[in-house]
Amino acid sequence: METGLKRRAVIVAASSQGIARAAAAGFAAEGARVAMCARNQQAIEAAAEEIKDRYGADVFAQALDVTDAEAVRLFVQQVAHRFGGVDVCVTNAGGPPAKGFLATTYEEWRRAIELNLMSTIYFAREVIPYMQRNRWGRIIAITSVAVRQPVPDLVYSNAVRAGVVGLVKSLSNEFGKDGILVNNVAPGYTLTDRLKELAGVRALAAGITPEDVFERWAQDTAVKRLARPEEVADAIVWLASERASYITGQTILVDGGTYKGI
Repeated sequence: METGLKRRAVIVAASSQGIARAAAAGFAAEGARVAMCARNQQAIEAAAEEIKDRYGADVFAQALDVTDAEAVRLFVQQVAHRFGGVDVCVTNAGGPPAKGFLATTYEEWRRAIELNLMSTIYFAREVIPYMQRNRWGRIIAITSVAVRQPVPDLVYSNAVRAGVVGLVKSLSNEFGKDGILVNNVAPGYTLTDRLKELAGVRALAAGITPEDVFERWAQDTAVKRLARPEEVADAIVWLASERASYITGQTILVDGGTYKGI
């Protein structure tokens, strides 16, 4: 299937591991030029090198804290200079701690907002002007099934990621006339380090093993298994492609049927 992504300039944030790393690899496989960032310099360079070697892709990597607006600005500027612009931006950030509401702190609330909402705003503010010049662009936010069905013990994520959905819808309405499509991919339970951390918290509280928690989550899906990062990445790459040219302002659930609503 022709995706139209060859030579496109793609940013994938927080992409040293998990779903975002799989997405970076997916874009590289389509012949895109990929810019990757994450807080850990060694981890992001290792991920970029592996993708570069595997696909022969043009990959740029840099250590970056996505909650630092100035650092995001300089990173996007570097990417645009290197690649001649920015065509696709996949926003992403690590999830906030797993807690119930009464165990939360105001400082952690502020951190969650910076991490999961403001980071998306920072990237959008920087990449949209480049996309407007070419009258073509894709912004894709990676959030969570929690934006449709709140997850127990993830009150930070449940609340803040919903704000990203509102932002996505607003941007899609404002910039659709410029050829910029803005969507949200909401994964369900996916086999990442973040999920292992959450399973550990749940297992400790329930007096069971993490494997038992994984099995319970799997049984809560329609397909009776957890997702692989590559399965979510496929949806991200497709949304960025020419094959999704009339889709904007949407939340695409990649959750194996976890969401029980209609």
